[in-house]
Amino acid sequence: MIFLRCIGLLFLSCLAARINTFSNFPSIIPTTSNLEESIICSSLKTLNLDGHFSFDNLHDAARDFGYLSHSLPFAILRPETVSDIAITIKHIFHMGTSSMLTVAARGHGHSLQGQSQAHGGVVINMESLRKPELKVHAGELPFIDVSGGELLINILHESLKYGLAPKSWTDYLHLTIGGTLSNAGISGQAFRHGPQISNVYQLEVVTGKGEVMNCSEKQNADLFYSVLGGLGQFGIITRARITLEPAPKMVKWIRVLYSNFSIFSKDQEYLISAENTFDYIEGLVIINKTGLLNNWRSSFNPQDPVQASRFNSDGKTLYCLEMAKNFNPDENDIRNKEVDSLLSQLSYIPSTLFQTEVAYLDFLDRVHESEKKLRSKGLWEVPHPWLNLLIPRTKIHEFAEEVFGNILRDTSNGPILIYPLNKSKWDSRTSVVTPEEDIFYLVAFLSSAVPASKGTDGLEHILTQNKRILNFCETAHLGMKQYLPHYINQEEWQTHFGPHWEMFVQRKSVYDPLAILAPGQKIFQRQYRSHKSGLSYNQYLQKGSLQQITQNARVL
Repeated sequence: MIFLRCIGLLFLSCLAARINTFSNFPSIIPTTSNLEESIICSSLKTLNLDGHFSFDNLHDAARDFGYLSHSLPFAILRPETVSDIAITIKHIFHMGTSSMLTVAARGHGHSLQGQSQAHGGVVINMESLRKPELKVHAGELPFIDVSGGELLINILHESLKYGLAPKSWTDYLHLTIGGTLSNAGISGQAFRHGPQISNVYQLEVVTGKGEVMNCSEKQNADLFYSVLGGLGQFGIITRARITLEPAPKMVKWIRVLYSNFSIFSKDQEYLISAENTFDYIEGLVIINKTGLLNNWRSSFNPQDPVQASRFNSDGKTLYCLEMAKNFNPDENDIRNKEVDSLLSQLSYIPSTLFQTEVAYLDFLDRVHESEKKLRSKGLWEVPHPWLNLLIPRTKIHEFAEEVFGNILRDTSNGPILIYPLNKSKWDSRTSVVTPEEDIFYLVAFLSSAVPASKGTDGLEHILTQNKRILNFCETAHLGMKQYLPHYINQEEWQTHFGPHWEMFVQRKSVYDPLAILAPGQKIFQRQYRSHKSGLSYNQYLQKGSLQQITQNARVL
């Protein structure tokens, strides 16, 4: 028995997951043999869980919406309870630095660059976690308690039963709340209510040490603000308490066009600063197109696309201002007057006013209708080399002139969103970094690549185009920040976070000292100590507070 235990300990000391190398990391990566994989498998199977592990059919967890990264995990955890997640992470944490196992939380798989993947690690299928069940609490300060794996569309349906709804959304609702809160959650309501992370009362989080912690502004506040916008680095969100407000029944939905960017941006900035304004404000860039019909987000009333198709852009770049005003049927006359008054202050092309009225639910879930059409044509599960940028207001004209007037002069391969946001609605205590100006713009290039194409709609061309945009932002010193950021080495991440980097590293050392969580972000490397040399795998972390993570790993 003693001999067998020694053999087991020897094998456990050699455990190492198969991971991708980072460009600035050492090239010698430990690999796992079939025997070691068998030991890991047996180790995980001994855990007392309500859910279960899957060790086969892993391909769904190896890809995401971006279709740009494909990393097979070692196993998929399908949890039924929060304790399943906590037990698994704690087990891996207690294996210490002799293991290379990592853990990634995967919601609806809508990440773009493999952020929800864990090569050779454990992917947690958060949609399997259905507890706690959706529960609305009406009252003076209404809220809804939801599982971290719950889809936004389900949260909307449940809260509408009580005449309530969350304040801030994303354009696409078939995402999990845990995923959006780990980034920010932005849409056309954010200028008024802030992103989704500004509308949360409380979280339940499983840290990288396997601890289950409740946190809020008043309880474990540092963890609360770390996790919000924390890119999954500090814990997995297993429950969220989201603020609600009375929900309207209808929406007046309006689009107008501009041929001059300066006038377009001036009107946008006026609307987000006005005291009485629209409830939703976004913008679109239309490059070398003669109408709105080619845009997958143009799902207006049937008569409106007919009118739009008659408008000829003459190949010019146009800018579409999209607005919505919420109302109830008995308030229609009042809302019409308010809309007319607001429109009278704008300088759009008069002949391009298109408007309709739709149910509130239909408006919020508008992108899903486009998804179904694209799926039917086989155009949904294709590469999506999206690029999302936050541009300071004082630099947006310089950006537009170069990008829309030069880099993207001929065509675009998907919608281009552009709209301003108010920094005052973002909490600086969260992990998200934004430009250092009171107003900044979200510019989102939502491209889709045609598989195997070598033309302008091919993946290689779009990626090159994205690189040109990023290079321009850097050389012009625009002060840009990426939203849904993607970088390939730690130096780039350090530049991204700027003066917030030291705090980000310090929080990592507290809540995930072995860097077990969210390896797909490529921010931190899993802590590993070779059983042969006794050297820390992360000795390249030689400067500043980065040493703290390695020191913590050694203590553990």
